[in-house]
Amino acid sequence: MQKSEMLQESNISKFKSQVQSSQENHFSLLQRETEKLRGDIDKMRSELKYEIDKVTAGQRLDLNLERGRIRDELAKQNEETTELTTKLDKEIHSLKAQLEAAKYDVIKYCIGTIVSMSSSTA
Repeated sequence: MQKSEMLQESNISKFKSQVQSSQENHFSLLQRETEKLRGDIDKMRSELKYEIDKVTAGQRLDLNLERGRIRDELAKQNEETTELTTKLDKEIHSLKAQLEAAKYDVIKYCIGTIVSMSSSTA
């Protein structure tokens, strides 16, 4: 019976060591897989950061280009507005001069008519 008991204890001891060895093996395998997954996650994180930075830089460049284009367009429109204002001012001054000349001609003809009417009645 003692022999049987010792055999059983020996078998249990072997089984325990096999289970423990198996657990240690699985644990180390899980640790390696975990480290591999962490490495993959870090790699994906850095790739994602690179892509985000690239897109952000592209958008910043597009925004600056658009800003410059709008600035140029506004400057061009401002120049055109200034030209039109100057042209309108010249036209207005020309029309005022023509109006003054026409006014003096009308006064001259009125005076001439009055003088001729007064000389014919006298």
